[in-house]
Amino acid sequence: MKLPAPPSDEQFTSRLRSAAVAARIGLWLGICFAIAFVTGLISHYAQNHSQPIPFPTSPSWGYRVTQGLHVTAGTAAVPLLLVKLWTVYPRLFIRPPRGARKLAVEGLERASIGVLVAGAVFQLVTGLMNSSQWYPWGFSFRATHYAVGWVTIGAMVVHIAVKLPIIRHALTGDVEDTSQDRPTATRHGVLTRRGLLRTTWGAAGLAVLATAGSTVPFLRDVSIFGVRSGDGPAGVPINRSASAAGVTASAVSSSFMLTLVHGDTTTGLTRQDLLDLPQRTESLPIACVEGWSASATWTGVRMRDLLDLVAAPPGRDVVVTSLQQRGAFGVTVLQANFADDDRTLLALGLNGETLALDHGFPCRVIAPDRPGVLQTKWVTRLEVQA
Repeated sequence: MKLPAPPSDEQFTSRLRSAAVAARIGLWLGICFAIAFVTGLISHYAQNHSQPIPFPTSPSWGYRVTQGLHVTAGTAAVPLLLVKLWTVYPRLFIRPPRGARKLAVEGLERASIGVLVAGAVFQLVTGLMNSSQWYPWGFSFRATHYAVGWVTIGAMVVHIAVKLPIIRHALTGDVEDTSQDRPTATRHGVLTRRGLLRTTWGAAGLAVLATAGSTVPFLRDVSIFGVRSGDGPAGVPINRSASAAGVTASAVSSSFMLTLVHGDTTTGLTRQDLLDLPQRTESLPIACVEGWSASATWTGVRMRDLLDLVAAPPGRDVVVTSLQQRGAFGVTVLQANFADDDRTLLALGLNGETLALDHGFPCRVIAPDRPGVLQTKWVTRLEVQA
């Protein structure tokens, strides 16, 4: 059976497939990628146990904003990428030029495009799947997403460098300029170039509106693709339930004991012991890497007060151990600046209610400007590091 021949450049006649359109969409696509890349680096660093420069505790809403931007920029990039690929698709079928120098430049351009497209598709698809907490793969999402992010942004920089003269000319000229069009791109369609651009901006705006409610509360009623609606015990969403973490029995056991350790000093506290200590109330947001966040009022014991019970000096990291039996982040490190911050609590209550089991009963960590995956639930041990 004879396979059909690939299309030729002459078959693509729409004048919408032009450098003038591609450059304008590419500009905003590049901005979205840059925002997602920078905010992704921030999130990756915030989750590291080792931080040469301590991640800041203020403003308390900082991580909430960066992760909201991360997911929103990634979502906005989806329609932009689809239209961008549609406009440049015919270039795949242009015959390579003759001459070593031109061939090398063309080869570099096509290689960078291949890596850029593959990386961009991978990042957007896996990022959206992560937002939905669907992981049908066997690799570490965090490590792989981080590595491919560097590869993708590097390919984008190479692509921009190679195409910079064309990009500059296209952006400084009129969108209807045909001087850089392919000779066959002459057919007018239903949309004008400006109409295609407006439609693309509108699609990107709708994508943002449909997801931004995960971070912006007043948009939740219209953000139909928001990964968290705000529903949950005490009005705060949850990611991992007690059942999923395997703590439904141990967390409510009468034998529960919080163990505080500093060197040779060890102290055990029941939940009632914790309730008998001075209680503090703090209004702090909780924000997760999936992009959702929620403001809440937390009540509990100040972390610094607990550390004082075992004579732990300021400036020490604290290893936090959870009762959880399944899932990542069962053991985390609370860096010294978080442990010493007056707003960091071992929370016992949420929004005026007893802490629900799915929110970390009998006690959980809540600290300002800290990734949600590190706000450890079902805490059973706090060990001060030397």
